[in-house]
Amino acid sequence: MQQLHGPSLAPLSGDAPKQLVVLLHGYGSNGADLISLAPMWRRLLPDALFVAPNAPERCPGAPGGYQWWALHDLSRPALAAGARHAAPVLDAWLDALLAEHGLTEDRLVLAGFSQGTMMALHVGPRRERTLAGILGYSGMIAGPSLDPAEMRSKPPVLLIHGDADTIVPLSAYHHAHGELQRLGFPLESHVSRGLGHGVDPAGIELGGKFVTRVLGG
Repeated sequence: MQQLHGPSLAPLSGDAPKQLVVLLHGYGSNGADLISLAPMWRRLLPDALFVAPNAPERCPGAPGGYQWWALHDLSRPALAAGARHAAPVLDAWLDALLAEHGLTEDRLVLAGFSQGTMMALHVGPRRERTLAGILGYSGMIAGPSLDPAEMRSKPPVLLIHGDADTIVPLSAYHHAHGELQRLGFPLESHVSRGLGHGVDPAGIELGGKFVTRVLGG
C-alpha cells in the first residue's frame, strides 16, 4: 500500500500525542499549505499531533501540488468513484498513524479543505470506529449522498463554507448539510458572508473550537 508523507507539528506540551488532527488539503495543493492551520489551534490542544499528508498523486499542471484523484469529470458519480479509489490509501495510512501512537479513532479529527473535505466525508463515516469529528471547509459530499449501507459510524461534523465560493458553490454545502442532517449526523455549520473558496478568520476560530471540543481539550 502506498505511504503518505507530509509535514507535521508535534504536541506543544512536548509529551507523546494524546490526540491527532489530520489535515487533508485540496486539489493541486499540498500538506505544507494546510499545516498552516496547526499553529493557530496548537495552544488550544497542546497534546495534539497535527499531520498534513500530501495526497497520493502528483497534480499535473500544479508544481509541488498533489491530488487525491484527478478531476477530469465533476459529475457526482465521477467524484464518488474518485473518492472511492483514493480511500484505501488514506484508510491504511490512518490505521498506521493510530497504531504508531497507540491511539484510537475517538482521539482523531479529520479536517479537510475542498477535495480534502470530500475525502474526510467519504472515509470518516465508513470507518468502523467513530472518529472524534470531521471538520470540512469549502467542500461537498463526493457523490449523490452517503450510502447508508456503507456507513459504519456517524461522527460529529462541522461544515464551513463561503457564500461567494465559485469553485465549490454554496449549493454543494446545502446539499451536504441536508444529507448529513437527514442521515442523523451530529451537525454544525457556518456560512461566511462574502468569502470565496478559502478559509477566513471566523472559520479558523470556529474550527478550532470544534476540534478542541470534540477532542475533549
